[in-house]
Formats: sequence, C-alpha cells, structure tokens
Amino acid sequence: MNRSRLLVSGALAALAAVLLRMVAGPPGLGWTLAAWALFAAALWLARRVPERRLGALVVAGGITLAATGLAAPPSSSTDSFRYAWDGRVQAAGISPYDHPPSDPELVRLRDDWLFPPRCDAPRLWPLPGDGCTRINRPAEPTIYPPVAQGYFLLIHWLSPEGSRHKALQLGGWVMAVLALVALCRLAGARRAACWAWCPAVPIEAVNNAHVDMLGVLLVVLAFGAVSAGRARGTLLGAAVAAKLLPATALPGALSGVLANGVAWRRVLVTVVPAALVVALSYLPYVLASGTAVLGYLPGYLKEERYDGAGHGNRYAVLRLLLPDSWAPYVAIALMGLVVLLVLRYGDADRPWRGALLVSGSLLLLFTPGYSWYALLVVALVAMDGRGEWLGVALAGAVAYTAGPADPDSLGTPFYAAAALAVLICWAVRRPRPAQARRRLPSASRKD
Repeated sequence: MNRSRLLVSGALAALAAVLLRMVAGPPGLGWTLAAWALFAAALWLARRVPERRLGALVVAGGITLAATGLAAPPSSSTDSFRYAWDGRVQAAGISPYDHPPSDPELVRLRDDWLFPPRCDAPRLWPLPGDGCTRINRPAEPTIYPPVAQGYFLLIHWLSPEGSRHKALQLGGWVMAVLALVALCRLAGARRAACWAWCPAVPIEAVNNAHVDMLGVLLVVLAFGAVSAGRARGTLLGAAVAAKLLPATALPGALSGVLANGVAWRRVLVTVVPAALVVALSYLPYVLASGTAVLGYLPGYLKEERYDGAGHGNRYAVLRLLLPDSWAPYVAIALMGLVVLLVLRYGDADRPWRGALLVSGSLLLLFTPGYSWYALLVVALVAMDGRGEWLGVALAGAVAYTAGPADPDSLGTPFYAAAALAVLICWAVRRPRPAQARRRLPSASRKD
C-alpha cells in the first residue's frame, strides 16, 4: 500500500472514530465540524491515489463508515420512532393519516418502548392529559407520503419482536450501500467517495434512519441504473411519493426539453409515469382517509416558518440582502428561474447536473434547519463531481446541530459561505467567449 493510500486510510479511521463518538450521544458542533474536516481531508488525499486502486478503499470505507451508524440508538432525531409507529398502525389495518399517536383509540397499540411509563428520560414528548412518548408531535397525524408508509409497513413486518429502532437503521444501511454501489458504477470510485465518506450518510441515513434515504436511492437508480424513459419516470415518481423533496430531481430528468421548442415525447415519457406512480400510491390512502392524506404537511410548513420570513431561520441568505418580507417571494421567483434554465439549457445526457442545481438551490434559498434534507444533494454531487455543493450539506449539519430555531444560529453564515462558494465555482467554470468559439463546430462559424 503506497503512502497516499495509507494517509487516506488513516483519515478514514479517524473519521470512523469521530462518527462513533457522534452516534454515542448528541453529536455536538465541534464533533460535526471535525467529521467534515476529516471527510474533506480524505477527499483531498485521495486525489493522489490512482483510480484503479481507489475502488476498494471507497467501497470498503463507505460500508464501514455507514455501519458506524448502527452502533447506537438514534442520536439526534426522533423521526424514526414515528416511522415505527406508522408501520405498527398500518399493520393493525388503520390508516396512519386518520389518527395522531395521542388518540385514545390507538391505546391498544402502545408499548413501553414508544410510550415509556416514566417521563424523566430526555427527548420525550408529553401526551395530552398524562404520559409521554418518544414520537415527536404526538398530537399531529403523520406527514409522510404513501411510498414511505409502505416502507414503514414492510420494516414492521420484517422486524423481529423487540428489535425497536435497529430494523430501521439496518434498512438505512442497506440502502446507503446500494446507493454507493450504483454511484460507483455510474460515476466511478473517485466521485462516489463524496457519498461513501460523507458524515451525513452514517449519521442521517443510518443512525437516525431518515426515510429520505429511500428517496435518494430511487433517484440514484433512476439516473444511473436505468435508461431514460418510462422506467426513469416511474422511479422518480416513487421517490417523490417517498419524500416530497426528490421532486427537485424531476427538472433534471427533463434537462434541455425546451432547447428547441418542446420535446413533448421526453416530457410525456417522464412526467406521465411519475404522476401515475404518485397518484396510484396515494389512491388506497385517499379511499381510506380522504383529504386527510395531507397529514401534518400544511402545519409543518407553517411551523417551520416557510409561509413568511419574519421569524426563524428560513430564507436566511436572502434576508442578508433583502427585506424580510421580500425573501419568500424572491426565493420562489429564483427557484422558477433555476428550473427554467435547466429545462432550456440543461444537459440531457447528464440529468443529475440539472437535478443538483435545482436541489442545491432550493436548500440555499430556503435554508432548512434539518441536515438530512441534503442527502439528495450529496448523492447528486457524487454523480456530477461538483464538490462545492457539499458546502450545502455542511451548512445543514451546522444549522441542525447548532439549533434549527436558534435566531443566532451558525447555520446562516455557513449557508452564506456555501452560496458564495457555488457562485465562485460557477464563475470560474463558465467558458470565456474565446473558449466558446473554439468549441463551435467549424461549419457553424462565420467567415
């Protein structure tokens, strides 16, 4: 093993140790920054390792690092407890959209794990009247879409008695490894290292077992494991019905459809299967619950202050430049412009590039306080190789660790720095007029 590989291995070993410390308790801002610094160091050192020798290091390192998330219960999120509850409710023949966990009608489904008899442990939520639960927002119905609900039910069926959170974590690990293999095939080991070694994967996809991992895997398979067409639209539709955020990948799949008029065939073979999958996945829940299938989504958007910029940390970068009241409208307008640019000028042969631009821009403009939202961005970076977008994922991790609702959160300067890095790299990569002329075919040049 040459010196460069030894250095990379050392950085990954140190990263594994830091990750084990992070999952053992609340991650802490210092540990988060240390993990990302080691991740950056490993990527930098890997530049000297030949591609043919890097593959084993990327795959073995990715599998091992992801497995660190299995070492302890969820360390910084309680979302997986809701997943387990939704699976249990469905197994009892009840729609998870009809009743919140606090509903007395569901008392028979409670156990001492999700509804502990003592309420003196940390991160417990009070129930109306008396008692407590590990499930966040227990007085609200579920927010998760139908493909996610199918996943929760499947995990419930496959889980041995008393497995608690472990089955969901193991599911996250399996999906993270499958995504890694697909990324290696699509983009090569060097780019796939951006996914394999990223701290967000073991922390958010595995340890906290966020269902976002299911949406990410479906997007990766849509862009990498199948050809463009109905299959791609089908997988993207399933991704949207797993977690709504992968809808940002759809414009990428339609990159360049407005380049010469409207490429209606491409639009139809992508959008129609995607829409059908979303509609059909919702159908049984709509028949059971009617309009209640929206769940807590409207309330969540209001709670997170996406309906205005007067409070909280949403639209933080824009609010550094504009009056607060303008920020939501400017964010929506800029997102529309980004989507239009991808549809008009995007590269149809590299749909992940347009998806990365839309997904990353959404996070930079809306500045969410939850780090797992950036898992899709990390996977798209691994496809496209534009590492500057990893700053978006780092900003999300800092924002969540420092406190999503903290008015003085460090997330704001990190998001601002990430936006600046993206703009600088765009300016550097932008072809100069002389370069553009050299790229033109000779027949298209004027004498």
